[in-house]
Amino acid sequence: MKFQKGFYLGAATAAHQVEGNNTNSDYWVMENLPGSAFTDPSGIACDHYRRYKEDIDYMKKAGLNAYRFSIEWARIEPEKGRFDEAQVEHYRDVLTYCRENRIEPIVTLLHGTSPKWLISEGGWKAEGTVEYFTRYCVYVVERLGDLMHYVCTLNEYNMGLQMEAIMQKVYKKMGLNLQVGMKLTTDMLPDEKKKMLRAQAEAFGVEDIMGVHTFMSQADEESDAFLLHVHEAARNAIKTVRPDLKVGATMSLHFLDVLPGGGEQAEKIWKDEFSHYLPVIKDDDFIGVQNYTRSIVGPDGERPVPDGAEVTQMGYEYYPESVAGVIRRMAKDYHGEIFVTENGLATDDDSRRVEFIQRAVKSVQECVEEGLPVVGYLYWSLLDNFEWQSGYCKHFGLIGVNRETMERTPKESLWCLGSYAP
Repeated sequence: MKFQKGFYLGAATAAHQVEGNNTNSDYWVMENLPGSAFTDPSGIACDHYRRYKEDIDYMKKAGLNAYRFSIEWARIEPEKGRFDEAQVEHYRDVLTYCRENRIEPIVTLLHGTSPKWLISEGGWKAEGTVEYFTRYCVYVVERLGDLMHYVCTLNEYNMGLQMEAIMQKVYKKMGLNLQVGMKLTTDMLPDEKKKMLRAQAEAFGVEDIMGVHTFMSQADEESDAFLLHVHEAARNAIKTVRPDLKVGATMSLHFLDVLPGGGEQAEKIWKDEFSHYLPVIKDDDFIGVQNYTRSIVGPDGERPVPDGAEVTQMGYEYYPESVAGVIRRMAKDYHGEIFVTENGLATDDDSRRVEFIQRAVKSVQECVEEGLPVVGYLYWSLLDNFEWQSGYCKHFGLIGVNRETMERTPKESLWCLGSYAP
């Protein structure tokens, strides 16, 4: 069953993961250090910077009507205070080509990567970042806002607390049993980790080896609140210069499948993951939901993936209906538009992706039928891309990319998704 007219159906990418040669970004620096933790450097990525028309053409052929992509701050402002108008024109060309092909661009202003100069200035814990990011956002929307309707300030700004929880488990495996409130110190780390952190600090000109704060660094309560402040400042500045734009941000959210007796634990997890942000984000025009699986919650907290369950290349439980679970739970607390800005799976078996899409889309359609304010669904990802520290071994794409030739191969899942287009 197709979505009704006006519903946005498409796919998503992020600049650093697909464009290639993002040489002025913080992640480019870290990927190319000796002893880097990255499986592969991003390099040319998918060469989307030059091949974006080919990729948008595939979306049009499939019948999709929306494309979420990010504008790369490190390209727009490669040096502090120096803005590159040629890069602005590049993104104007991308936006224009989307519109010419009746594809709605959903624009993210920061998706993971930052200019390397920002990290040298203290990164995502430095007060100056509020001013720098807001200035960049205003610069972009003043020049390109005429081609936009939906703008995401930050991608998954709530991920830092999730990263912190993951790292606490890693520390325990390392024999570092940190108590609540304790901060990791240099002397607690193994020599190899110290060496890597020292190399990063030197590359960014930061004296403290624990002082490299990228956007995707793990967060404590203070830095979590800071990112929310950055979003609020950017949102308000954008609305001042372009009140016609719909402005929000995207959040990493899990469907909490609650077992008997697990209600109290689930409420705590939901508060950490979502509801404590409500006092600020209730004024957003929309929220971007990014969901990949469920979390099973019992009286003792989150449970591991059930024995025998199918898992994706990322180790997530294969559970397509989780996105609808998140939408329904969110709609109890938030009453603006809900936009599924990422949902998908990594697999080499495209038949599993086809089934995933079929089941996920059906569950989203059920939410729409229930009257919930869901305005769009974007699959992650359009292309088999650079998956951060995992490099190129995880395959989320609706379109395959030959790593040697950059040749595109559309998969059956692309046409499956397009079959639901209004």
